[in-house]
Amino acid sequence: MTGQTPFEIDTSTPHPARMYDWYLGGKDNYPVDEEMGRQMLALDPRVPVMARVNRAFMHRATHWLAQHGVRQFLDIGTGIPTEPNLHQIAQRLAPDARVVYCDNDPIVLAHAEALLRSTPEGATEYLQADVRDPDAILDGARKVLDFSRPVALSLIALLHFISDDDGAHALVDRLLSELPSGSYLMMTHATADFTPEESAAAIEKLKAVGVTLALRSRDEFAHFFHGLDLVEPGVAVPHHWHPGLGEPVPGQEDGVIPGYGAVGRKL
Repeated sequence: MTGQTPFEIDTSTPHPARMYDWYLGGKDNYPVDEEMGRQMLALDPRVPVMARVNRAFMHRATHWLAQHGVRQFLDIGTGIPTEPNLHQIAQRLAPDARVVYCDNDPIVLAHAEALLRSTPEGATEYLQADVRDPDAILDGARKVLDFSRPVALSLIALLHFISDDDGAHALVDRLLSELPSGSYLMMTHATADFTPEESAAAIEKLKAVGVTLALRSRDEFAHFFHGLDLVEPGVAVPHHWHPGLGEPVPGQEDGVIPGYGAVGRKL
């Protein structure tokens, strides 16, 4: 593992990766994460379904990319390992697939061994780094990935925690700028388009504990893909993107899931 630094796990404030783990039924979270998670559920009880829908999108998009010849993946905002992980999906179809995971939560580092169980033909690596430092991520990823060949950049349920003040769109542009033609961006993002009142309340609750929630419109989400060739069906609510590549998530049809997903190819 690269980019390792001694980190302390802050259990006094909730962290998105640990809240996500709680939504998925994991055990690598703390009371503060569960407490905030329950407050989010009080605003919209579909939040755990949203987490599973995002996860299922990642599975289907990875499957689609591996089917279409992609053999390298850079997954930023990995989260606490939950099987099957991205490399397991990719390496089922392409045993020689190479995957670099990246997250900034030290509890993910503590469990990163689960992300490193690669096939003999492939490779997996873990970077402890923040998406706000794209140069560090790119430098670390180059040690495992060949940037002369296509790479799929995975940003699943991450960018809605990065504000416009932190330059969310510029960060994606910087990451993509180092990847060659034929690379892909796969991404999901929460939105307030369908639930404006609940979303406004969620933003305020999370802001009070120091967590940014930057919900973006469909057009703002689509702008992350400017200059890319969108894979059909383009920007869609996540569970409507190639649903035939996976099993439906229970509860996903109980109203609109307030988010978007897409995959785009760099020309």
